[in-house]
Amino acid sequence: RCLLKMVKENIVIPEEILSFCCNGFQGSTSPPCSQDPGEREEAAGAMASPSHPRNPTEVQMSQLVLPCHTNHRGELSIGQLLKWIDTAACLSAERHAGCPCVTASMDDIYFEHTISVGQVVNIKAKVNRAFNSSMEVGIQVSYEDLCSGKHYSICKAYATFVAHSSSGNKVTLKPLIPQTEEEKIEHSIAAERRRMRLVHKDTLKDLLTRSPRETELETRDGSVAVPAEKTRVESVELVLPPHANHQGNTFGGQIMAWMENVATIAASRLCHAHPTLRAIEMFHFRGPSQVGDRLVLKAIVNNAFKNSMEVGVCAEAYGQEMSISRRHINSAFMTFVVLDQEGRPRSLPMLAPEQGDGERRYREASARKKIRLDRKYVVSCKQTEVPLSVPWDQSNKVYLSYNNVSALKMLVAKANWALAREKEKVQMYTLEEDKFLSFRIEMSVRISASQAFSLLSDLRRRHEWDSHYLSAELVQQVDDDDMIYHVVSQTLSSENKLQDFVILASRRKPCSKGDPYVVAFRSVTLPTHPATASFTRGETICSGFCIWPESEEMSKVAYYNQATPGYLNYVTTNVAGLSSNFCATFEACEKFLLKNKEDDLIVRLQSL
Repeated sequence: RCLLKMVKENIVIPEEILSFCCNGFQGSTSPPCSQDPGEREEAAGAMASPSHPRNPTEVQMSQLVLPCHTNHRGELSIGQLLKWIDTAACLSAERHAGCPCVTASMDDIYFEHTISVGQVVNIKAKVNRAFNSSMEVGIQVSYEDLCSGKHYSICKAYATFVAHSSSGNKVTLKPLIPQTEEEKIEHSIAAERRRMRLVHKDTLKDLLTRSPRETELETRDGSVAVPAEKTRVESVELVLPPHANHQGNTFGGQIMAWMENVATIAASRLCHAHPTLRAIEMFHFRGPSQVGDRLVLKAIVNNAFKNSMEVGVCAEAYGQEMSISRRHINSAFMTFVVLDQEGRPRSLPMLAPEQGDGERRYREASARKKIRLDRKYVVSCKQTEVPLSVPWDQSNKVYLSYNNVSALKMLVAKANWALAREKEKVQMYTLEEDKFLSFRIEMSVRISASQAFSLLSDLRRRHEWDSHYLSAELVQQVDDDDMIYHVVSQTLSSENKLQDFVILASRRKPCSKGDPYVVAFRSVTLPTHPATASFTRGETICSGFCIWPESEEMSKVAYYNQATPGYLNYVTTNVAGLSSNFCATFEACEKFLLKNKEDDLIVRLQSL
């Protein structure tokens, strides 16, 4: 353009410039500045367009964690992280809408790691799907260690934004067309997540209606209940221009940060330690607040579980006139843990709820815990599209038996089991992994390990202690250690039909001292027993018993199960304390073992 301008203005162009331009256009002469070929290639690669077209709504943010962003432990404050997340998500939403957007809600967030000073937080946000006037924005958060160059995932979040015109009216959004496979998956699932958000309140109400109304407090050795009133916190904040966006409305991330602050104080008053925020229940903004508003933030511990606690927080706004009633801005529920020196959650003191509203919040916290587990551990689409069971035949019987036992042993060997419930002699543990929720129930029984192994490995007798089992037929005796059963049980869903399973039971005696007796179960398919219209075919991924001898007459009996979709609701109801069916069933198992141990001994002596 400069050369054309010089020509039009009849300016004499130096011969050297003409020569350089002509040679440069022909590609025969290098630029006048010296540059290493490797540096040129690296620069070209950095400027090259990505192999896949970039989502036009994608926003990337990188923030260096400074001391002013951290808490007393030198770790990034979750409140600061929430402000960054909200900002990136809002910018992504506005790219698609082409107008100002406000935060409507934020789904559950689970924080996997803490971030230290000097590390870099990388946030990527993009619109997954646009509905009528709202849109879902997916946010991925990771951190980068500049010294090692390694990246670690922090959390994944989903936020809902609403577009507003300059006059404040809602804007009808244009549809978003996904391009890549990942975008198409997120686009499809976004509709299900939206449905889940809309029925969230109804789900909670229905769960509370079907659960016992009595508030059942757990018993913990040496623990004194802390009155919930002692954890109550109230604080006020004045909304200033730095706290607001370009519309004058308070940043959603700023409100979330203030709420996290008072929630942390409430949690500290229960445990008398510095808690760590592990998860945030869905945020829902009921209305806006503006510069000049006074925000009143209230927090109280709703329920203290074995190693986690739920804190309820609400934000209310009012102007200069105190006579005007306060506006409810937001409510949220945050889950905290207290970590020991090895980074494991510590046991927490019990909470004594206040009568009336305190007992209601206590029960609702248990219900929300169950709902969180349900939402977090929904099995992926790929697993629900294919059967969990594997066809059994003579050619693969050795492999299936090995796979059955090794899967249970691997589940037993997991290190992150957490005590979830404790009732008398029965203890219930949970293991939370990426897409699965597993549980184990254990207790000590006055019976030898070999006798317990003999009684529990025969599924034909399980109906004597497990009320869900109606019958079990031995279909095939594969060998001394492997049997295939056809089991009929009561259904755990709302369907009226009974449920049936085809289960491979694999037994193993201890190989050496310290090894347990193992009885492993998994679903298989048999051509002689196909699924029929008379039953709902159920499947189990991995379950079974492990029995450890504690003495000649005492054994520790533990039952493990990796929950399948049809079983998940039943599991989370018991984990959250809304049902004691697991404990009652295991107590019935103990009575069965004690009642039949002498008969079993006689039978085994006769066989010898």
